[in-house]
Amino acid sequence: MKATLLIELLTEELPPKSLAKLGLSFREQMQKSLATAGFIEAGNEGRWFATPRRLAMQFDDCLESQPDRVIEKKGPAVSSGVGADGTPTKALEGFMRSAGVEFAQLEKQSDGKVDYFVARMSRKGGRIDETLAGMVEAALKKLPVAKLMRWGASEAQFVRPVHGLMLMHGARTISGEVLGLASRNVTRGHRFMSVGVIDIPRAGDYEAILEKQGRVIASFDKRRAMIVEQLDRAAGKLTWVRDDALLDEVAALVEFPAVYEASFEPEFLAVPQECLILTMKANQKYFPLMDGDKLTHRFLVVSNMKVVDPTNIVTGNARVVRPRLADAKFFFETDKKTPLSARIGKLSRVVYHNKLGTQGERVDRLVRLAATIAHRIGADPMQAEQAALLAKADLVTDMVGEFPELQGIMGRYYALADGEPAAVADAIQSHYQPRFNGDALPVGGVACAVALADKLDALIGFFAIGQIPTGDKDPFGLRRAALGVLRILMETPLPLSLPELIDAAAAGFAPEIFTGDWRSASADFLRERLRNLLRDAGHDHRAVDAVLALDPARIDQVPARLAAVKAFAALPEADALAAANKRIVNILRKSGGEAGAAVNPALLQEDAEKALFAAVETAAPGIEAQLAAADYTAALKTLAGLRGAVDAFFDGVMVMAEDAQIRSNRLALLSRLAGLMNRVADISRLSS
Repeated sequence: MKATLLIELLTEELPPKSLAKLGLSFREQMQKSLATAGFIEAGNEGRWFATPRRLAMQFDDCLESQPDRVIEKKGPAVSSGVGADGTPTKALEGFMRSAGVEFAQLEKQSDGKVDYFVARMSRKGGRIDETLAGMVEAALKKLPVAKLMRWGASEAQFVRPVHGLMLMHGARTISGEVLGLASRNVTRGHRFMSVGVIDIPRAGDYEAILEKQGRVIASFDKRRAMIVEQLDRAAGKLTWVRDDALLDEVAALVEFPAVYEASFEPEFLAVPQECLILTMKANQKYFPLMDGDKLTHRFLVVSNMKVVDPTNIVTGNARVVRPRLADAKFFFETDKKTPLSARIGKLSRVVYHNKLGTQGERVDRLVRLAATIAHRIGADPMQAEQAALLAKADLVTDMVGEFPELQGIMGRYYALADGEPAAVADAIQSHYQPRFNGDALPVGGVACAVALADKLDALIGFFAIGQIPTGDKDPFGLRRAALGVLRILMETPLPLSLPELIDAAAAGFAPEIFTGDWRSASADFLRERLRNLLRDAGHDHRAVDAVLALDPARIDQVPARLAAVKAFAALPEADALAAANKRIVNILRKSGGEAGAAVNPALLQEDAEKALFAAVETAAPGIEAQLAAADYTAALKTLAGLRGAVDAFFDGVMVMAEDAQIRSNRLALLSRLAGLMNRVADISRLSS
């Protein structure tokens, strides 16, 4: 018989930041176990529920009893399972005992490499009552829980104490015990608004009954959507500051959400709005209200209580947030009394890394490197130096000490208060950008110079001392720094040579810190980040590989090269030329450097090789001019015009002629052609 299966674990308040992950993982583990056992179809995903005090799920069309089935068990290889006398070895005897079969019942199978024994055993389907509690126990042990708790005199362990268990199949309660609790068909609702203990007569009625009698919205996704809808409605003509992580956390803190508006004294708006927003979000889980891009003195509270008169809730939340805002105001006003320039000395007492010195020493490197980059891109070197000098000074302010997320942001405010130019202040804030995938880039030459200096110094410094990211580990954020360098160079764009930037950054460190082949390691690291960046942007992987095979120094030219390769690949001549180029590269590689330094026209014998030489010499000046103008598409289209001459050459000319001079000359011609064909990209990579 099929019916809805219900599983609920009633707990004390679960960790809000991991509630959704726990609920989803619990459902996934149970779905896998039930499907493997044959109680549900493999595609039956069920529904999962998670509230601050429960993890639950439902699976429709769940069988009461498993279908009868044949279990196949793989045994030892035939060669090791049977002795020379044809009798089973001890290894095979042990396998037969575990499978409960005789030798005559074994079958032989092959995986293409070796023959092995297989035991097939018929098993009558068992009832779900016999196995469900064990499945739940096993699933709970696999949840992503960092730390377990014990409670009372019990030996049971879970992330929080568990007070209730419900296992139901249709209208029937399944007996069983999990974490020391026996299954019952009752649950509890909201701490304050519920009717009390709630009976669940049928598994399929769980969600509706819990909402009506228990005043609990069991579905995490539904509860989150309700919060968004209520925030939109309460904001009216204003807009609330959206933060998906905060939405998830708030949805995990309430069972029956209700949104109310509260406010604080307008005098606090004199504090930078980033401080106030962060204070309200991080400390109080409030949603600030904005009028355009300006913060208002109003905010929205997501409460766990829906009441007729919310006055106490509103005034209580306004009272709680006031000391936090007062702290922010105090930090801001106190910090402004000391100019950023007067804080620089303190950075010499802040360790950046034990092998790379202090923040003060790092600032000295950033000043020199930022000025170098600014000079190369036509920005003001003096402003770049000043911005780099002050860029880290806010790290020793009270505000950033309390809220590290505000580093750079507060530096800009304090720099403006000190009378620094806007370009310098903006560079202090934006030199951390891009902070994450899709984040905005720094704007303006001074900001770009300081941002590049900051990221290159980190990259080269840590690669120099062998601190290279491995696997998922990247404690110093070097992947983020590398992507930032590449995006700034490519998207701004900036006409800078990446190898020259690496050299300039390396010049700031003492020679003795460098270990291993740091230069190759850092270049490979940047190249792979660029490859992933371009592929994630939707570029064809063959085009990306073709462009990056030349290891371009100018990252700003990469998009144009990719566009040119894409246009070239669409030409009818593309496949043939790519294949010919691949053939040429292979011939030159196998020739062992036998090609002449230059083509000698007097040694050209065949009409086809003379024609190819003439075509190359005719096309070369135009291609060189197009390359110099960075018109890569035109250059590749001009190369496409050589297809006929290239085809004729390979049809009518034997490259590896017996005469050494003629052979060397023909190889020189191919070398000349390859050099011309692969100036934009290695088009042999386009050949399938």
